[in-house]
Amino acid sequence: MQNSEETSLGGRFTFFGTSLAVKRMGYGAMQLAGPGVYGPPKDPAGAIAVLRAAVEAGVNHIDTADFYGPHTTNQVIRQALQPYPPGLVIVTKIGAIRPLDTSWQRAISADDLTAAVRDNLRNLGLDVLDVVNYRVMGSGHGVEEGSIGEQVAVLADLAAKGLIRHIGLSNVTPAQVAEAQTITDIVCVQNQYNIASREDDVLIDDLAQKGIAYVPFFPLGGFTPLQSSTLSAVAERLGATPMQVALAWLLQRSPNILVIPGTSAVAHLRENLAASHLTLPPQAVAELNGIAASGAVAQH
Repeated sequence: MQNSEETSLGGRFTFFGTSLAVKRMGYGAMQLAGPGVYGPPKDPAGAIAVLRAAVEAGVNHIDTADFYGPHTTNQVIRQALQPYPPGLVIVTKIGAIRPLDTSWQRAISADDLTAAVRDNLRNLGLDVLDVVNYRVMGSGHGVEEGSIGEQVAVLADLAAKGLIRHIGLSNVTPAQVAEAQTITDIVCVQNQYNIASREDDVLIDDLAQKGIAYVPFFPLGGFTPLQSSTLSAVAERLGATPMQVALAWLLQRSPNILVIPGTSAVAHLRENLAASHLTLPPQAVAELNGIAASGAVAQH
């Protein structure tokens, strides 16, 4: 099972069946791309500074995708961090492309997926990818049922060829997770989840029993940041920011949760990382657990 201990950045987690051990507080690189996750960063030097500051602070889990930009984010990661420090785990995802109209389109044929893996390898400057998530592009970025067996089999074949070490899933339903597990080992699931969006509670607990990582995207609400009077009140009592409390809640929710908040500013990065040192007392957790049930969250 996972190895989790109370250390810096939320402790450590070892992906089940692998030698990959990461700090539970990681970094998501999506915001390093330009507006709308398209084009180059507005501040290239700032993007490089954020990545280097994250690694210097002990972060060894970076989440990315070559369709961020497209290509830009991975190229910035390579420019900032290569030669990569020992123990750095870069997790990417495939299953989408970004055409010139800046839309998000499915790219799920065997040729599409193979080309995406090769794009990630080239732009990151790697010979093999640590973890590749198959991202299911549902309507409006939401999840949708349907077989993903064909696509997962392609990733398993790419792993057999030595281009991928391990396979994960993103934006999937429990049924799709179960289907994928009949084809290959799945080391992580990356779905939308936060203090207000808790549809995956049962899935998280099931994965925890199996030692499989759960990596919530939009941990702070994403494009529509979380706003809650309860969240703000708890934060004020604890001398923290609401977003720090939301991240700390995720770390305390389950030991298999890995958090990957993104930012393009060093100061904001440090604020996010500081959340890993925040311990929420039981009363605060109880109040925060009530947010999703009451629907008392505004997103702006």
